[in-house]
Amino acid sequence: MPERIFLSSPHMSDEGYERQFVQEAFDTNWIAPLGENVNKFEEELAEKVGSKSAAALSSGTAAIHLALKAAGVGEGDIVFCPSLTFSATANPIIYQNATPVFIDSNEETWNICPDALEEAFQKYPEVKAVIVVHLYGLSADMDRIMEICNRYNVTVIEDAAESLGGYYKGQQTGTFGDYGIYSFNGNKIITTSGGGMLVSNDKERVQKARFWATQSRDKARHYQHSELGFNYRMSNVVAGVGRGQLKVLDERVEKKKYIFETYKKELGDLEGVNFMPVNDWDEPNFWLSAMTLTGDVRPVDVMDALEEENIESRPVWKPMHMQPYFEEYDFVGDGVAERLFEIGVCLPSDTKMTAVDLNRVIEIIKRVWR
Repeated sequence: MPERIFLSSPHMSDEGYERQFVQEAFDTNWIAPLGENVNKFEEELAEKVGSKSAAALSSGTAAIHLALKAAGVGEGDIVFCPSLTFSATANPIIYQNATPVFIDSNEETWNICPDALEEAFQKYPEVKAVIVVHLYGLSADMDRIMEICNRYNVTVIEDAAESLGGYYKGQQTGTFGDYGIYSFNGNKIITTSGGGMLVSNDKERVQKARFWATQSRDKARHYQHSELGFNYRMSNVVAGVGRGQLKVLDERVEKKKYIFETYKKELGDLEGVNFMPVNDWDEPNFWLSAMTLTGDVRPVDVMDALEEENIESRPVWKPMHMQPYFEEYDFVGDGVAERLFEIGVCLPSDTKMTAVDLNRVIEIIKRVWR
């Protein structure tokens, strides 16, 4: 069996930046829970994306959870959430005993549809918060979305887990709303093995999130807790990996872009093939390269052909309103998310792929059409 080609796997820097920062944590014995790497990673990430403050956490999911809590979302509140996303976007709504309402995507961005969002506001004017996702590194239409949300005076949380290093009209995704979140899971464009970051220009709210994330320990000699706390802080070792990875973020974006453009050039003329949309105002990080198939060849045909050659690929996310756990909740839209799920496939987008690897993937896919 030929060597495995992954969809998107961890990629440490050739320069060994991560090892240097991790070694520093060992040398100073700041292994856990916090330390200089955590503080510096927060500062460096905030500076990189252009936010005033950041809190390093155990996962992107934890960051969404604390953003919802900081927004005052509680039992019975309604939160709008894109249907076409990973479940980690929606799960924290349930953590807060709130009610998700799932919003459709549009063909132009694959992200939350502003028209469907407007319809949802008319149906649920009491909504407490809106979560916006930048799917596969593609930016949502933030001008229209923010105009609608500001008109209704509702908190906006950007799930930029997949879009770190991507821009909307020259501004980093994750910095338009009241809160932004990033993920450093093993498959993301940079990784800390696991971890996430909450960013906001509201320094006081971020400081409160850090407090909640550290078991809500009051300032007292004894252990005292006046609020419910969570064990959500990032360790100093993990943060060291993150600091090193941040140094190569721009390189990773360039490689992801190269992979996408190569696929589009080599496969774009095949019958029924289209690729995820890139708008004039969008500078994606191209975390995953995704295409849609509307001819005789189906996504499963491509995925099966790749898997036979030990190459990983995946369907586009299955929408939340189609998931067994979430199917009881309302959905606003016209079925675009469902259609994208049915015709979409995510291709190997691993930044460690060589030109030989990439050509191998392309030739196998072309063979399906032959």
